[in-house]
Amino acid sequence: MTVEEITVQELKKIQDNKEPVLLIDVREKFEKDLVDIGGSLIPLGQLSERVSELESHKEKPVIIYCRSGARSAEACRILMSNGFQDVKNLKGGILKWADDIDPSLPKY
Repeated sequence: MTVEEITVQELKKIQDNKEPVLLIDVREKFEKDLVDIGGSLIPLGQLSERVSELESHKEKPVIIYCRSGARSAEACRILMSNGFQDVKNLKGGILKWADDIDPSLPKY
């Protein structure tokens, strides 16, 4: 199952244009407390049991991110296997966001 990716620059443009998209952070709470770019927190370990909370977004754009892109790629596969149509992984995750968009963010 191929996971589509979106760059941090593309996500920034979506946010700046206030385009409707569901942004999901699949990191742990302590990670979101360190660095937050605005996504709804659903840790990867809870995603499978919480998919039903996202049912209304099955045919809408969903972007998932984590620290580096590995957990979010797995999260994309979980959603896709549950029938979500438009799911993208944030390439490089929070680390890439800190590099290219907001260098003031701490890297961990």
